[in-house]
Amino acid sequence: MPGFSRKRSGCLLLAGTLLIASLSSSAEQRSHELPDLGTTRTSFQGLSEYQLGRTWLRQFRAQTSQWRDPITQAWLRSLVDQLVPCSQLDHPRITITLVSSRMLNAFAVPGGVVGVNTGLFRYAPSHDAFASVVAHELGHLSQHHFARQMAASERAQLPTMAALLAGMVIAAGAGGSSSSNLGMATIAGTQAAALQNQLAYSRQYEQEADRVGLQTMACAGMDPDAMAHMFATMAQLASLQGDSPPEFLLTHPLTQSRLSDIRARAKQYHDAAHAPGPEYDMIRARVMLASNMEHPEEVRSQLRESNASPLALRYLQALVDSVNHHPDQALAAFDRLAEEQPDLLMLPASAADAALDADRNRAALQRAQRILELAPDYFPARMIAAEAQLGIAPEEAFTRLRAIARDHDEDPDVWNLMAEAAGRSGHDAWGHLALAEQLQLTGHIDRGLDQLDIAEKLSQQTGDYALTGRIRERRQAFRGYQQALDKF
Repeated sequence: MPGFSRKRSGCLLLAGTLLIASLSSSAEQRSHELPDLGTTRTSFQGLSEYQLGRTWLRQFRAQTSQWRDPITQAWLRSLVDQLVPCSQLDHPRITITLVSSRMLNAFAVPGGVVGVNTGLFRYAPSHDAFASVVAHELGHLSQHHFARQMAASERAQLPTMAALLAGMVIAAGAGGSSSSNLGMATIAGTQAAALQNQLAYSRQYEQEADRVGLQTMACAGMDPDAMAHMFATMAQLASLQGDSPPEFLLTHPLTQSRLSDIRARAKQYHDAAHAPGPEYDMIRARVMLASNMEHPEEVRSQLRESNASPLALRYLQALVDSVNHHPDQALAAFDRLAEEQPDLLMLPASAADAALDADRNRAALQRAQRILELAPDYFPARMIAAEAQLGIAPEEAFTRLRAIARDHDEDPDVWNLMAEAAGRSGHDAWGHLALAEQLQLTGHIDRGLDQLDIAEKLSQQTGDYALTGRIRERRQAFRGYQQALDKF
């Protein structure tokens, strides 16, 4: 399991989510075809879309809880990588944030930031249903809805990104519908008229994102009809919950005409979808169990209700055994599953993670190394190996984490683990530099700058002038990040 018996278990506690609005335009599009976007590059307070997205992400990470399971993260990354080439994105550099929240939500932010709440796994019964929500969000990005919104801002005063962030994070804070209403009210209190216009215009944008999402799914070999089923499920939840609809629908208004349009367009695609296999069901079991540790039988029941693969039910039991401190049973079960499904790297990775949870560091390292012999870039195995080495050979862990950081320089958890490895192996300057990177990625620029000051002094004391130069370069970059936050 994702580290329940280790120190990172606290990071898996459920917290809030973002109800970010899929921002809308000022003109109704009468045609049912996607519009000619023309020039969609924009800036906000002098920030490009990319800079805006990364600035927003730093603020968001500072105020919400992220889901820190590399196995789930790797699966989501692979899904996005399948969808992006078909999504019409002109600059498909996507950063994914997985939010630890029970609420059903997903969002897209300018500059290629896609966020998904872990609650989506609970409500999406199949791989393609889950993918349909992600494809929809990629549609918002490819159609540059934020840029078009900004183009309309000359004619209507719109909520600032900072106001949206504040309201949406408040909406996430308590994890319930009342907090959602409070978050919306926070924005409405100062920007009521603009927000009303914004939500009205968004109906057009939602339809555009639907159409791009359907095209994306068909191109990627997935079933477009799964979007119709998924959105119908959300509509049904909305009708049952009354004033407390799924959070996704608060910012993605779903009308009956829009749902009918999705169904009609989905039928236009030939049925060429590929069977996705059991991996999604296993990931879903993993996430739902971590969110409901005390009642695994409820997770098992929900998986059965959605006709999950029997392999996923066996995987769930292996996870339960690991959580209940029966590592031998868990490892044997994971190994049997891996023999039956040799192409699913998540299975031997789950075994390595279970060994790490049981404080069997050498066994975890050996298992991770075997995976890396076959797939050297597989992120979960790289992280498990590094964490296992931390307790055995900190110097080797530090070397390994430097390599991982080069490939995943926007992942705060990589830098956090690297800071620990550096401290244990006597690389004090590197430890403070790594901690500074973790802090700036989570919105704490001032504290990050303090760490850079310490790192520079230590690098000078040891005569590591190459590192000193790197630290000074990073200080300049940090100050740029700080200026962007000030504009936000």
